[in-house]
Amino acid sequence: MHTLILSISFSVLVSVFLKLAKRCRLQIGQAILTNYVMACILCLWLLRPPLDTLGDQSPAAWAILILLGLLLPSVFLIMAAAVRQAGIVLSDTAQRLSLIIPIAAAFLVFHEALSGQKAIGIALALGALACLLRRPGAAAPDAGQDAAAPAGGGRIVWLSLLGVWAGYGVIDILFKQMARMGAGFTGTLLLSFALAGVLLGLWLALRRTTWDGRSLASGLLLGALNFGNIYFYIRAHQSYPENPTLVFAAMNIGVISVGALVGAGLFREKLSRTNLGGIALALVAIVLLFPR
Repeated sequence: MHTLILSISFSVLVSVFLKLAKRCRLQIGQAILTNYVMACILCLWLLRPPLDTLGDQSPAAWAILILLGLLLPSVFLIMAAAVRQAGIVLSDTAQRLSLIIPIAAAFLVFHEALSGQKAIGIALALGALACLLRRPGAAAPDAGQDAAAPAGGGRIVWLSLLGVWAGYGVIDILFKQMARMGAGFTGTLLLSFALAGVLLGLWLALRRTTWDGRSLASGLLLGALNFGNIYFYIRAHQSYPENPTLVFAAMNIGVISVGALVGAGLFREKLSRTNLGGIALALVAIVLLFPR
């Protein structure tokens, strides 16, 4: 259970960093770039993957690391485009609703058994998600933008939202697959971070980015937080190999719930009774999904 708690905590800290980064006018793309550099350093230092056999990955491992290397920076860029085209509310909703993809994969791909208790837990988790997505105050300023964007932006808007939804869902599944490698996941994780960093660096270079020292330095902190999030997320899947639904649901719902409380406490974001009810539903859902 501690792996899930740590992963949720690091993920919420990543969200806090991104919120503060916007206020401090940091260039998020550059911070994400050095985030991958720090993630590689921590992977080498703490996990110590066997460098002499780093290239001897199985075909499945190569497929996972290439997909992650492509998706990690790509989904970031798609999310940024979705926020521009469709607004924050619809983009955030698309990201959160991606929970449906790994939950479906838990039964269709990983062959998890569906019990009555687990079905109730999943239903409560989705209900909690719906309650938590109704954010007072945050939704109002973007409502006009979100409502108008799909009509004005047309196909590009919906494709960007679909990319966010599918991208985050597939990334969750790939990390679960990586967790199934056992101790061998460390080399795959390192190569995924390295590939993601190289691709994002090339993209920033092609855009002739004006480099900002503060943004690049801040990415080192982001990398430490992001590494902790991903590492403990993989460990959580390894701790509950027969119950991927628990990890998928607890991680997504837990991050939204804790993030809502942190937002209310640190940034004075408003929470409605519906939001608080969603947090309560999330706790009940996690208890029901937890293996007996």
